[in-house]
Amino acid sequence: MKIFVCVSLLSIVGSCATLSYKEKIQNIKDGIVVNQPDKIKQYSSTITSTELKEHLYKFASKEFEGRQVGSKGQKLAANYIKDYYISENITSPIKNDEYFQDIPKETLGLDYNDSENVVAYIEGTEKPNEVLIISAHLDHEGIDDDGNIYYGADDDGSGTVALLEMAQAFKLAKKDGHGPKRSILFLHLTAEETGLQGSRYYVNNPIFPLDKTVSNLNIDMIGRVDRRHEENPNYIYLIGADRLSKELHYISEKINNTFFNIDLDYKYNDEEDQNRYYYRSDHYNFASHNIPVIFYFNGEHDDYHKPSDTPDKINYPLLEKRTRLIFATAWQLANQENRIKLDN
Repeated sequence: MKIFVCVSLLSIVGSCATLSYKEKIQNIKDGIVVNQPDKIKQYSSTITSTELKEHLYKFASKEFEGRQVGSKGQKLAANYIKDYYISENITSPIKNDEYFQDIPKETLGLDYNDSENVVAYIEGTEKPNEVLIISAHLDHEGIDDDGNIYYGADDDGSGTVALLEMAQAFKLAKKDGHGPKRSILFLHLTAEETGLQGSRYYVNNPIFPLDKTVSNLNIDMIGRVDRRHEENPNYIYLIGADRLSKELHYISEKINNTFFNIDLDYKYNDEEDQNRYYYRSDHYNFASHNIPVIFYFNGEHDDYHKPSDTPDKINYPLLEKRTRLIFATAWQLANQENRIKLDN
């Protein structure tokens, strides 16, 4: 009888604990109120496939020679990004005319010249010391020994041009008097292909304190469709959203369900996934410093890390829709009343 009572009590306690967890999750969901949905629709609509395509045909062109770290082509790409921000009157967080966070060649290794992250910034109107980072890497594989250019249109030209379009949309919103409440850093990282070195350098030499960084939304390959989704291309892989903050995960889902209805595929978020994508792009260096992250990814395709990753193979309407999703998620994170919470 005593044994039975103990077992029964344990069962009750376990049930209560489970219920408490479910209630906690429901409270998180119920507490998410979409911020200015009409403005999200208005400004996300300024992100267009036409402008994304125009940027990408330039960024993944022969002129930039595959954007290998420290190369002439990579420097041209960095300057293209800088010149765009200057033309849009989007400032640097370092100095008015200094958009490069320089990385010495000693940091990158003997095989590379010095390089740079490119940074641009929109200051928050109410909580400027809290910062959302949206990132993509600007480098790629360069030119091989046979003279073949690795254009890197999807990897990660697609993420780069998405940042440019989102920055323009946020700038327009601020000009019209609509935030963002928190500051946003648009971070174009170098040396991702050589071991996430650009993001590692940033977290070791942050422009803004890491404890004031509310989240990192990292974009690496969002312009194509993998074999798994050939029959239904309305998808995007999300990796890492629930690793550090359940609130971030549910914000992401609510924004998608409210506006876009993209299939959010969590296949590669499985901690047992052998591809280990969570550890393979720049968001990981932020996550390792306890900063909640989402990694947006379309999966690998037949042109991955090949010269054939060219702008003509990008699905531009899909790139537009995915970019708008990320913009809307960023809008929520930058404008909701309280910064997202880490899980206990």
